[in-house]
Amino acid sequence: MKKALITGITGQDGSFLSELLLEKGYEVHGIIRHVALEDPQTRMWRIRHILDKIHIHSASMESYASIFNIVSELKPDECYHLAAQSYVSYSFEDEFSTINTNLNGTHYILSAIKRQAPDCRFYFAASSEAFGRVRETPQNEDTPFHPRSPYGISKMAGFELTRNYREAYNLFALSGILFNHESNRRGAEFVTRKISSAAAKIKLGIEKEIRLGNIEAKRDWGHAKDYVRAMWLMLQQDEPEDFVIATGQSRSVREFLDAAFTHAGLDYHDHLITDQNLYRPSETHTLQGNASKARKKLNWHPTVTFEELVREMVESDLALYSKK
Repeated sequence: MKKALITGITGQDGSFLSELLLEKGYEVHGIIRHVALEDPQTRMWRIRHILDKIHIHSASMESYASIFNIVSELKPDECYHLAAQSYVSYSFEDEFSTINTNLNGTHYILSAIKRQAPDCRFYFAASSEAFGRVRETPQNEDTPFHPRSPYGISKMAGFELTRNYREAYNLFALSGILFNHESNRRGAEFVTRKISSAAAKIKLGIEKEIRLGNIEAKRDWGHAKDYVRAMWLMLQQDEPEDFVIATGQSRSVREFLDAAFTHAGLDYHDHLITDQNLYRPSETHTLQGNASKARKKLNWHPTVTFEELVREMVESDLALYSKK
């Protein structure tokens, strides 16, 4: 039985990946912060239904000793490093902790694997936000990075660090450059979940308006379930290679907003308030991925359409807030 270690197991991707690995017969281990153990209802809701099937370890990604000890004890066959401060807007407010936490956490776990589990296959969750001020559209594995946020900078640095460990120490270490991927497990602070929950709350009479920043920003949105499948496929290859994972279709925040509110039987024009305080200091250009390499080498294809994704999120939030 293969043993997998997941950092960020309580997040959207970590929960879907855990389910996938359990289905494939893995022994699944996850690293969580101690605060999650103190407040499991709030912080572990995504994995509550599988807690009896996985193994949880309390550690901090900011502590090399705790990461080293877990890797030393488990000696996993595969490691999926998903943990990060991943809210882009917040990264502008606290750029120091974003960069320190994201980069140091990646460095710590790579170093621990190199020393204690050199045969472990390592996946780093890179991000399309590293492309930032793009030089070509769509973006592929050879597109230069030009990040426009502290979060994007931290992901670019993690990508380069992972590549360096692969080339310098011959580790099976790679990065998935994932474009935006969503689901009903997305955190409430992210714009897609903010939109789907607002559509549900307005439909139910709980709220009357939604405040957004730049609704003309364009992203390539897919479903998280499809994207964690790509993560697993990357670590099953004969050689470690970096991959872009994307749908190849770019949609604006306005389009997401329109689709969500239309599904709820609403007109977003009647409820939208544009808030200049929600604009980023530096906006990322249109992000649209070219996943042809993943299609060819991994036989990976997205299965959930944009319309299906939006519908699932709105329906989930309607059910959630109807109960409340």
